[in-house]
Amino acid sequence: MVASSKDTAGTNISKQVLKNYPFSETTEVFQEKTVYSAQINGKQVKLVTLKDETVYAQSLPEHFPNTELVVFLSRHSSQSGKPTLSVHTPGNFGTAELGGLSRTLSIAPATAMHNALKALMRLKTEMHLDYEVSYECTHHGPSLNVPTMFVELGGSPVQWGDEKAAEAVAHAALEAIRKFEVSDRNAVVGIGGPHYNGKFTQMALEDKAVFCHMIPKYAVHLVNAEILRQCVEKTVEKVERVILDWKGIKGMEKPKVLEALEEAKLPYQKV
Repeated sequence: MVASSKDTAGTNISKQVLKNYPFSETTEVFQEKTVYSAQINGKQVKLVTLKDETVYAQSLPEHFPNTELVVFLSRHSSQSGKPTLSVHTPGNFGTAELGGLSRTLSIAPATAMHNALKALMRLKTEMHLDYEVSYECTHHGPSLNVPTMFVELGGSPVQWGDEKAAEAVAHAALEAIRKFEVSDRNAVVGIGGPHYNGKFTQMALEDKAVFCHMIPKYAVHLVNAEILRQCVEKTVEKVERVILDWKGIKGMEKPKVLEALEEAKLPYQKV
């Protein structure tokens, strides 16, 4: 579990992790900060604090070899400032403008993301939180060669300081970690629609699909067979198909998407 000392929400979520789970200080120090550790469901879980922003944690796996899953605890920023609890995997379909590597995705832990998403929805109800729960599309850095996901609290400074919502994010992140194992569930790639894709989120909440990488409408022009192959290869689970938010893809880009899917030999379904 990783947070940044520059991130108010991440710091608050970390505090809730330490408050609600049996983490203790270790003698290990990373970037001048104490590393905490706990045994959760037979797994050794470390809680690490970065000096820099999480999106720039490209070298993290070098310092923590044999990591099976990285969960970033992070703020979420949006222009609307709408209260949101979100989950996504990082990576760049195009140029690396905010950390990571250009045209390089992280490995998506689809089942772990699905578990976190469902936990956030359950906790939102149980804790009476006036927040939206949503998948976000794959975006920003880092581009890590280990299963990596973000669980976020947003979208403005008001929410970043919300201790109750921070606690919900902490519980959802730990639930994803506690249940993490090699799953025999198949995953799907999502293409099209907005950055917060309501259709994909609803399908996941209803257990109709488990999403790995999601490519929003604004990034569809970057899709080719190579990017699609990355989406498949850089997913923990077996990817069985692609789901197209058909109305959420520009008309002029639809033929190119279908061509790339054919070249990558990927079956697809329109929703």
